[in-house]
Amino acid sequence: MTDEELRALVAGLAAAQDRTDAQLAKTDVQLAKTDVQLAQNAAQQAKTDAKLNRLAEMYGGVGNNQGAVAEEFYYNSLKSNPVLAGVHFDLLDKNVMRSRAGVEDEFDLLLVNGREVFVVEVKYKAHENDLERLLNEKAPNFRRLFPEHADRQQRLALATFHIHDGLKKSALARGVTVLQRKGDVIETLAA
Repeated sequence: MTDEELRALVAGLAAAQDRTDAQLAKTDVQLAKTDVQLAQNAAQQAKTDAKLNRLAEMYGGVGNNQGAVAEEFYYNSLKSNPVLAGVHFDLLDKNVMRSRAGVEDEFDLLLVNGREVFVVEVKYKAHENDLERLLNEKAPNFRRLFPEHADRQQRLALATFHIHDGLKKSALARGVTVLQRKGDVIETLAA
């Protein structure tokens, strides 16, 4: 390689390096703008999260209040007339929580007599996932947590102020008794 070719090569490399430096400077400016935008987005996300938390508390509280109203209604109704599916019960418990061997659960209402125990899940407005939870979580947990009731027939009920017809049919088909408010009394549809 001649001196002239070498000088041309070095000049070309210097020009390329100048272009690279200019591009890096532009990239640094863009990164600084992106950092500012990310900080603004994080601040906005924090504000949005705070609003969502306030809304969840507000509406979660409404849901909890409605659920408490439904539980109180069914408890009082069953306390005055402890009969489900034509069967009289001797004992009615409300909001029973138990923990054993790493399993913990709460049961809205339990009705017990010498032969049967009814596990009643109470919802203001029943949804499909409530039925699934009753069948797949509450029922097995009840068996684990209350071995003293192993000799009794375990029955399940979903008590609600509102239930869609499809969900009602599904519950009944799967052996779950449905309790609905009918005026000031309970209407029981036995499974």
